[in-house]
Amino acid sequence: MARQKLGQHFLSDAGWREKIARAIRVQSHGMESPPDPADQDYCWIEIGAGHGEMTEYLVSSGAPVYAIELDASLVKRLEHLAEKHPNLAVVPGDVLETDLRALAAGRRMRLYGNLPYYITSPILHRFFSFADQIEEIHIVIQLEVALRVAAQPGNKDYGYLSVATQFYTRPEFVLELPPGAFSPPPEVASALVTLRLPGPGAKSGVSNAGDFLEFVKSCFGQKRKTLSNNLRHVAKPHYIRELLKGLNLREDARAEQLSIAEFAAVYRAISSANPAAGPDSRT
Repeated sequence: MARQKLGQHFLSDAGWREKIARAIRVQSHGMESPPDPADQDYCWIEIGAGHGEMTEYLVSSGAPVYAIELDASLVKRLEHLAEKHPNLAVVPGDVLETDLRALAAGRRMRLYGNLPYYITSPILHRFFSFADQIEEIHIVIQLEVALRVAAQPGNKDYGYLSVATQFYTRPEFVLELPPGAFSPPPEVASALVTLRLPGPGAKSGVSNAGDFLEFVKSCFGQKRKTLSNNLRHVAKPHYIRELLKGLNLREDARAEQLSIAEFAAVYRAISSANPAAGPDSRT
């Protein structure tokens, strides 16, 4: 039985499970011979393994699989599954508190998860803290959030989450899933999104990703306002307008119009004006 407080919606439709397995390249049908787990230089980490709906597809890859599950009642069922698959390890606990790097033990990571809608953003930011060791992230999330994650500048869905995700990854909108694919069915549609790493941020010239994303968050502070207004706590509006002009950007530019490269250019320009203190000190 799903627990509402955990945001559980299990992927019960076998047809949709097959489609996802093909999309993330773990479908066992047609595989020549499963590779030896000991020879794998990567591992799968599954977030919210549930009843093991997708876990068996992941273990068919032959790679080590670490199935993270918070619900103790589901952990026991997963442990029975692990008895049949030597490359499966069950990890009881919360992904927001789990050290994924320690689990991977030096291997590259591929992540899969049917994420609870209400904590999608915190989980994504948790993933990004291990970005240097992750190859791919495949997540089933609320359709509305999937559109935001993949949105481009100028799109109504483009915002802070778009920039944060696309700083670290290269997103691809893969599949839209109907509510009926799940049990119990959610009230909204869902989507499978693939995030490949590294993203543009690796070549952006930004040395402190955390500070940069805080800066971006400020830029989106009030979406209808221009950058010069949203960044009043960083520098006086006339200074921001002159800076934008010097970067060949509109003086009245708004955050939703800027690409990641343009955000990085603005951030670097403000930082270089006072390198010892950084952008937050400009007044």
